[in-house]
Amino acid sequence: MAKATKIKPKHIAVAGNIGAGKTTLTQLLSKHYKWIPQFEDVDHNPYLSDFYDDMSRWSFELQIYFLNSRLKQLLEIQNGTETVIQDRTIYEDANIFAPNLHDMSLMSTRDFNNYYSFFKTLKSMVKPPDLLIYLKASVPALVAQIQKRGREYEDNIRLDYLKKLNTLYDKWIDSYKEGPLLVIDVDNINFAENEEHLGEIFTKIDGLLYGLF
Repeated sequence: MAKATKIKPKHIAVAGNIGAGKTTLTQLLSKHYKWIPQFEDVDHNPYLSDFYDDMSRWSFELQIYFLNSRLKQLLEIQNGTETVIQDRTIYEDANIFAPNLHDMSLMSTRDFNNYYSFFKTLKSMVKPPDLLIYLKASVPALVAQIQKRGREYEDNIRLDYLKKLNTLYDKWIDSYKEGPLLVIDVDNINFAENEEHLGEIFTKIDGLLYGLF
């Protein structure tokens, strides 16, 4: 029987709520697998601080900014030759954050419909990730991490906002059919500080990407 050859993945995506540990896991996986990391550029986002001060005023502009940023990343991935691991996905913008803003009356129905129609057009132009890794975390775990990293613009994030996001994340993941999926329970797996836990994640990723057990 011929030995199966490893097919090089092009796009690994890490998804999860604010404070779930996406950037940390992206860094760890990038180092282990020699993948090229793509991070959310929160420091140079011209809308984020204004958005947290006045969500209803800046929600549409912020989501369009994210959509554009994510699309540029995806086009770079598709046109490149290396494996890229992406911190947050274009799916989260459209299936989590924008619907949540609309549900909370922080984005008008007109703006939301315009945004989502735009997203569907863009989605038809790009390929889904070879593997989606979802970091599932409870609200207390998210709050603890947000407070620990101490970003000033995150001081005003409301608990009901994080809770609604978690509900939308669970709904999205339950219906995710775009490709292979790995769910990591952040409340019970401390990949940032426990090497054994991190090793378990490596093993699961190897199995999903390369069929190794």
